[in-house]
Amino acid sequence: MKSDDEKKPAKKGKTPKPKPYEMPRGGEAKAISDLMPQVGRTAFRRFGFVQSSVVTRWPEIVGPHHAKVSAPESIRFPAGEKSEGTLNLVVMPAHAPLIQHVIPEIIERVNRFFGYRAVAKVRMRQGQVKPAHAEEKPKAPPSLKPIPMELGNSLRDIGDPELRTVLESLARSMGNQNGK
Repeated sequence: MKSDDEKKPAKKGKTPKPKPYEMPRGGEAKAISDLMPQVGRTAFRRFGFVQSSVVTRWPEIVGPHHAKVSAPESIRFPAGEKSEGTLNLVVMPAHAPLIQHVIPEIIERVNRFFGYRAVAKVRMRQGQVKPAHAEEKPKAPPSLKPIPMELGNSLRDIGDPELRTVLESLARSMGNQNGK
């Protein structure tokens, strides 16, 4: 019997070909903002929203007054359909009679937003409505807050920009504590 080494003749003079370069899997890095619509879209679809912008743009659709007292929960369509759905709203209890009277207008505005007859009925549930975050005024970033007058001139003489930035930040925070 011959061993495995004897069965295969040795190849002399041939070197293995190098593999051509392949781009690593995954491609280029993506910004988080590019990935978030897909993550949000999956969550919204799971809970009955085909288009997440209905939730985010609710004040634009129904107006700021109605948006303060109502919020969309989901849109349920008949099996296999993408029209003639039911919009489920959460409405603050004291405002339910008012919203009941403007349901035809809400249906019209939501359908105008979609561009077709997406909603045929509205079902209301009374409950707490979370206030929109857009109404909150954002605070000024720390770099835009003024430096107290008694410290401002002395900080300009510092040559090291990094040290000056740290000391200005400290001066701003000290000024905020004194102002309270």
